[in-house]
Amino acid sequence: MRPGLGVVERLRAAGWDSYLVGGVVRDLLLGRPPADLDIVTAAPPDAVCALFDRTIPVGREFGVTAVLIDGRAYEVAAFRREGPYLDGRRPSFVEPAGLDDDILRRDFTINALLYDPVSDEIIDRVGGRRDLDQRIIRTVGDPAVRFTEDRLRMLRAVRLAAELEFAVDPAVLDAIAARAPEIASVSAERVHAELVRLVVAPGRAEGVRLLAHTGLLAAILPEVAALASRPASAAPQPNLLAQTIEALARLRRPSAPVATAVLLHLVEEPQVAEGICRRLRFSAAERRAVTALVHEHLRVPDLPVMRAGERRRVLRRVEPGDLLEVYRVASLARGETTEAFARAAAVIAALGGMRGRMRPLLSGRDLLALGHVPGPAFARILEAAETAHAAGVVMTATEARAWVRARFPAGAASKPAEPSPGPSSHNTTGADGG
Repeated sequence: MRPGLGVVERLRAAGWDSYLVGGVVRDLLLGRPPADLDIVTAAPPDAVCALFDRTIPVGREFGVTAVLIDGRAYEVAAFRREGPYLDGRRPSFVEPAGLDDDILRRDFTINALLYDPVSDEIIDRVGGRRDLDQRIIRTVGDPAVRFTEDRLRMLRAVRLAAELEFAVDPAVLDAIAARAPEIASVSAERVHAELVRLVVAPGRAEGVRLLAHTGLLAAILPEVAALASRPASAAPQPNLLAQTIEALARLRRPSAPVATAVLLHLVEEPQVAEGICRRLRFSAAERRAVTALVHEHLRVPDLPVMRAGERRRVLRRVEPGDLLEVYRVASLARGETTEAFARAAAVIAALGGMRGRMRPLLSGRDLLALGHVPGPAFARILEAAETAHAAGVVMTATEARAWVRARFPAGAASKPAEPSPGPSSHNTTGADGG
């Protein structure tokens, strides 16, 4: 299979020199499924649009057009030269250029390889194949220049090394260390995207070590970097940062919330973890998942002896399998045995397994059916119903609806009715509440 063959052939037939470039070439040489399908060409965007039926101008100021063909999207970019970077992210100007200029503006040698799908040949002008063979991350040209152009490249170098399990060239590490504080000027959204990819990568533990070694961790996550100064009292690691890294190393193909929770599980309070997620522009759902895992993993050893209602409340906040995985790696990093993990896992398995949260008795849809208007009071009512369930006041959805009807009459949802029915009255507050 030669990806991009049809696109390149059509561009070539029209007289435009064209090649696949970047991650797709690197991944093909490494035997990995290519994530990106990027093509560089001498053709300007107008010529690309004229040659293909379905195109999208995704970055005309940079000469980039998306071509949709055979059910796939190819990003086709014109050869270009870039002017000086004045803001640490974007060039001051872009102009058409030749192939060599286009190669020399790229970030890392292993991302600057070209592939000719017509002749099935690799074109390497910057030593990218050598660096693939040596499994090392180097920049195209002077790393100081590359990182001055786009400061996010410092974090990208470490992320790429973590994904591929490569080393980073010492000169690149030195250049990062000299400029690490400048990463603070990069948007939180861009940092978030790289950081999440790093913590789920196979080399995540070494990646975080490199972040700490270069100073990037202190610039991005000072709360985590500060763990290096806190001794690990009951673990084989010398400090809490080393303990965190050990926990990351023990993860098995983690999701982003699980890996992020492990990265943050030793910060002082769950509120700190939530603040970090807000700062780095995690979505509301991601924030809730990470914060719940950071908080609730501490309670895993108590699951076997919890009252049934309290146990349900814990397991409604998190995916049980995720909760156990965070606890497993955290406890192993502390040098503990697996006995507490095994007991908690047995309890969760007896309740229905590791996948899927325990469902609450009521949902927002139930409140709508009871005549309540959507708004902030919804969360308060649902939380009150959950508390009643945990206390054994209500045990079924029918009882919960009757309890809400009596306690929070429709039209006065923000103010509980008086008196509040107690545990002994939950079966008499609304026999018709089916």
